[in-house]
Amino acid sequence: MTTLDTTKQLQDAPAARPRSQTAGRPKIVPAIEFRNVHLSFDESKILRGLSFTVRPGEMKIVLGGSGTGKSTVLKLILGLLKPDRGRILIDGKDITAYSEARLMRVRMKIGMVFQEGALFDSLSVYDNVAYRLHERGVAESQVEKQVRRMLRFVELEDAIDLMPDELSGGMRRRVGIARALVGNPRILLFDEPTAGLDPPTSHVVSQLAIQLRDVRKASSIFVTHRIHIVKHLSERGADDAVSKTDEGLHLPNTTIIMLREGQAIFDGTYDELQSSTDSYIRRFIRGR
Repeated sequence: MTTLDTTKQLQDAPAARPRSQTAGRPKIVPAIEFRNVHLSFDESKILRGLSFTVRPGEMKIVLGGSGTGKSTVLKLILGLLKPDRGRILIDGKDITAYSEARLMRVRMKIGMVFQEGALFDSLSVYDNVAYRLHERGVAESQVEKQVRRMLRFVELEDAIDLMPDELSGGMRRRVGIARALVGNPRILLFDEPTAGLDPPTSHVVSQLAIQLRDVRKASSIFVTHRIHIVKHLSERGADDAVSKTDEGLHLPNTTIIMLREGQAIFDGTYDELQSSTDSYIRRFIRGR
């Protein structure tokens, strides 16, 4: 079975997208929305009035150098941090002041892929992927079905009984993706999942994210500091082919937000990023 065939299985229970009514017309509610979010640690300002939205089915690439607040954005979405000012909405619901119990319910519809895979070293691949299901008390027959389906998607079903120290770096990332997909989350967060990987393995991981965007229609945030990853995610579709639109060489379901010192200095398409005349963006694109 191909990766695409397995991805199609993920559509068994497509999530309904929330909508609101304005003047008789349906209005699509963003999957994620930041409204003027500020956050400081002691005297250090991490985010300075950050605002952006992620539409249902959209991939938002969060780009920037080290220390610009990229990973902080993910922690705020998960409720692991709370902003000093501003609001964070998930599916139109303001989670900013949610209690831990309410945040746990929000997290159930979010899948998180960590930079290093973040697997439990003492658990097998099977038990790592099954972890959330075991916590929820799901019957083992159902757990095994889901675990095998997710591992088949990342093409690692043969590794089901291995331990994390028996896996390569790329395999660990793919197991991390499989674990994030358990429960068919509507929202996926990728925290630099290609960091430290060789180009072929990086390509595989990026292509899995593209499959989830284009076939499962997941809303996602993909954090990276690598411009070639941005190019790959912005130009390629689920069939691994370069996509040309009327507006240029990019996909309409993928946009980029670039952070600098906790502020968004760009929000748009890859073509628009390439044509920007901002000196900081130009240096970043050139890798300087």
